[in-house]
Amino acid sequence: MAIEERVGDALRERGEFVATAESCTGGLIGARITAVPGASDYFDRSYVTYSYDAKLAELGVPREVIDAEGAVSEPVAEGMARAARDAAGVAWGLGTTGVAGPGGGSDDTPVGTVYVAVARAAPWGTGDSYCSVERYVFDGGREAVRTKTVDRALSDLLSAVEAA
Repeated sequence: MAIEERVGDALRERGEFVATAESCTGGLIGARITAVPGASDYFDRSYVTYSYDAKLAELGVPREVIDAEGAVSEPVAEGMARAARDAAGVAWGLGTTGVAGPGGGSDDTPVGTVYVAVARAAPWGTGDSYCSVERYVFDGGREAVRTKTVDRALSDLLSAVEAA
């Protein structure tokens, strides 16, 4: 069974929804999730925030964070996932930001560097809400990096949903 189907089954079983905030993947995660019939049972929306300004305007990622850390960073991925979750009012937020290439990399952030964030909204008063962020470096050209990012993001989301 494809990862997007497994994600859907896990979310549907819990009666929960996910919203995504995508940069380097440009909407591919939302497209993969919604390729599954019945995705409206668990998919709420996707924010494609490719530019700095879009991350600020649509998700409220602070300018100071983007300036200090760069758009491809742990705090930006975290801000994206939390904002998607909270703005949509859903249980899960999934954020991705990275350098797909072929240009745009640096010594600290080479092409293929990606951050995937998964944010969970637990019931009010439990203190159990959280956001986890993982850094990955994928090999390959632009499309390979983007495809690997989608696969990894869906896998990270599935692991989090199954562990909740």
